[in-house]
Amino acid sequence: MTAAPAGAGAADFALRPSLVDAAVEVVSVERSGEADGTLTAVTTIGIEKTEQLFDGHYADFPIFPGVCVMECVQRSVMAVAERSGMAEPELLAVESTRFLGAVYPGDLLTVHLDVRNDEGTLRCRAKAFTERGDAASVRLRMTGEVAA
Repeated sequence: MTAAPAGAGAADFALRPSLVDAAVEVVSVERSGEADGTLTAVTTIGIEKTEQLFDGHYADFPIFPGVCVMECVQRSVMAVAERSGMAEPELLAVESTRFLGAVYPGDLLTVHLDVRNDEGTLRCRAKAFTERGDAASVRLRMTGEVAA
């Protein structure tokens, strides 16, 4: 597993190998019918106790790294885009991230997404949570367009 180097930009984050082995399952996708082409979607990612990243984060108290929660959000947008027949989006910017609670081995991470067109890019707002409550609030800007 290779992490992005310190000071890496969004493009570096998008190009590095995946840190998470878990698959993204798209639970639902709905179009709002609004002019901005908003998609609302739900995905889930099972965080297995056997994820290799838990070996070093942290040995006596394993916790899912925040960068991996952000990656799960990005991969969720990509899975929703594929299911919706959109071109594969690329990450342009992480506009904001707030980590609100821990994600542990064995958790099911659920991601609620709102993806909309914004001046030739996609704006993605996401809430990630586990059965214990909120884990993160993330806003991404990506390439692409939601087809009307």
